[in-house]
Amino acid sequence: MLESISQCEFTPEEEIRRRIEKLKEQMEKRGIYLSVILHNVHIFYLAGTVQKSVLLIPLEDEAVLLVEKNADRARMESPLAQITFKGERELRTYVRKYLVRNGKCGMELDIVPFSLYDRWRRMLDGCEIEDISKVLREIRAIKSEFEISQIKKSGQIASLVFSEARKILKEGEREVDIAAKLECIGRMNGHQGFIRMRGLNQEMMNIYVLHGISATIPSFGDVPISGYGTTHAIAQGPSLNRIKRGVPTLIDYGGGYNGYVTDETRLFIIGEWEREILKKAFDCSYQIVNEVYSFAKEGTAAIEIFERALTLAKEAGLEDYFMGYGQAKVSFVGHGFGLEINELPVITGRHRGELKEGMVFAFEPKFVIPGVGASGLEVDYIVRKWGLERVTDFPLEVVQL
Repeated sequence: MLESISQCEFTPEEEIRRRIEKLKEQMEKRGIYLSVILHNVHIFYLAGTVQKSVLLIPLEDEAVLLVEKNADRARMESPLAQITFKGERELRTYVRKYLVRNGKCGMELDIVPFSLYDRWRRMLDGCEIEDISKVLREIRAIKSEFEISQIKKSGQIASLVFSEARKILKEGEREVDIAAKLECIGRMNGHQGFIRMRGLNQEMMNIYVLHGISATIPSFGDVPISGYGTTHAIAQGPSLNRIKRGVPTLIDYGGGYNGYVTDETRLFIIGEWEREILKKAFDCSYQIVNEVYSFAKEGTAAIEIFERALTLAKEAGLEDYFMGYGQAKVSFVGHGFGLEINELPVITGRHRGELKEGMVFAFEPKFVIPGVGASGLEVDYIVRKWGLERVTDFPLEVVQL
């Protein structure tokens, strides 16, 4: 029955066990005897389901999923031992079985609201609570081959959408209409429907079709190019702006398959370039991408990648426009992704951490020319010992229509 309505691949049990063991190793180093996992992304990562539940991971016992709703589906999707409960009083009873006097508990304090934290602090009898968000993010940064297979399937959807954009992007069409058609194609070919982004008020659409002046209008998100959107209530994304000949259109698409996202951008143009500076910016972006592809691999420092990109932007006389303009500039040129669009590693001028095999990241050298338009690329890479592996196979060159 389910096979006829779903295409998902459940996370293998050995994969779940391996992830939990990695967390336990870090818990032991930090003297944490119990981790309480509340966030959907980490419950999915460590238990294989996103039903309404709490995941308890004791250092010296088996992990247990306490399920409030929907228990039947959780049992089908997760290999972990499970207990159903109704209401906070019953939950408290189960949790207290795992408490250790004067012990330390771990929680994801980067996203847990204070009111929820306060409830759990009382439920945990006032034990010391340590933030394990960074630990979990570092574990998730190294993808297994199962995860990479899911990411590649997400990338296949992105490549298909870019291919179909050749037929759909036409002079006179509105950005929002093109985005709607491409989003439909993605959904019909397996896209999960939305992508997750970590952090308070961090919201993101899964497709941005941005053309000319609308690509230069900044907004609240920590991204180089936001778009104007169709309403100030959302303040990002494709607008009612219409496509013109000779002006480049950026299509920034977030694929999504079985929980795993991808994030790539391609540039499309009808006819010849109207403004030479936008062509120059694309050529610089293309050069940066190829330069980084030629040397980055396991062991390469993130700061080296950023500095090489910035150097090429300076040599082209485009530094002022690199990764945004003025107040809207961002400090990174690449970011990790997986279950969320903003994972580790972050490719900035401040992070000296090195790339490790199994990391995946989106590399996005982009330029914003105020009052004119935006230009650039975004390419997804898997870090290998020998170099970088592309996630998608769609060409990097400008798509000329």
